[in-house]
Amino acid sequence: MASSILPPEGETLATGWEADLEPADSIVRQAVLAHASWATDAARRIGKPWYDGATWAGGVLGDRGPLTNWVIPKQPVDPASVVAEVARELPADVPYLFVSAWPTGDLRPHGLALAGHPPLMVRFPDTVTTPPTTDLDIRQVTDATGLADAERVLIEGYPLPELQPFEPGSVYDPTLLEGSSVWVGYDGDTPLATATAHHAAGLTVVENVAVMPTARGRGAGAALTWAATIHHPNHPAALIASDNGQPVYTRLNYHRLERWTVWVRPNHKHLPRLLKTSCTTPIANPEADWSRARPRAGTTLCTG
Repeated sequence: MASSILPPEGETLATGWEADLEPADSIVRQAVLAHASWATDAARRIGKPWYDGATWAGGVLGDRGPLTNWVIPKQPVDPASVVAEVARELPADVPYLFVSAWPTGDLRPHGLALAGHPPLMVRFPDTVTTPPTTDLDIRQVTDATGLADAERVLIEGYPLPELQPFEPGSVYDPTLLEGSSVWVGYDGDTPLATATAHHAAGLTVVENVAVMPTARGRGAGAALTWAATIHHPNHPAALIASDNGQPVYTRLNYHRLERWTVWVRPNHKHLPRLLKTSCTTPIANPEADWSRARPRAGTTLCTG
């Protein structure tokens, strides 16, 4: 009986991760490839270092703060070999996020610190959803002034202390708008919330959701997330969520798909402290995405 389900000898069996396979082979594959595009697109457009190969993709926008630089494995290969390749292909001294759809094993011996295992959440098109409301005026960014407003909210509201005090251009360059879409929520002329959408591989990645402290509790995070989510209404949207942020996204009909693994290559001066680690769970602001949560010194995050 068992032999009846075996393929003919010599037949090639797809794993779902071949480089030439259609992105839509699975929703996880789409999410991986869309995040790989997110990791490289802005760096490519501005002329900063980037790499996009068969097994991983990554880009560098700055030398401060890992959120500005992403590395995404595109296949379930040895993560330590990817880290070694990153050191060869990208600037050696910059911090970055290492975001993997697969468990990685311990990468601390390779200079990384564990940030956590946040869930990938997906919202499928044609899902009936009650749009969230906020008293902020939500505007899509079309120029450098609006982009600077979005960047300020991201740096001060997320927050990104490594990039403070705020200087325009630390994260965003106007060329970002050629490959991604950005929204800002205003109270009058004061920018208070932001979100970004990047569409690739038939899927929209929702990223850089941030809300200033004075706007929290006003539905701003949900409303900005919604604007990014429905920008390509006929395609699925995905985001990497904090555990505590999941109720916000669940109300928008996002569903947990699986947990990913996120490591940080910190600035060298932070590395010894971050690599001393035991087990806790990150606590995140529900109106910001997962990486707002940061482990206390002397702790690591659980795997389950």
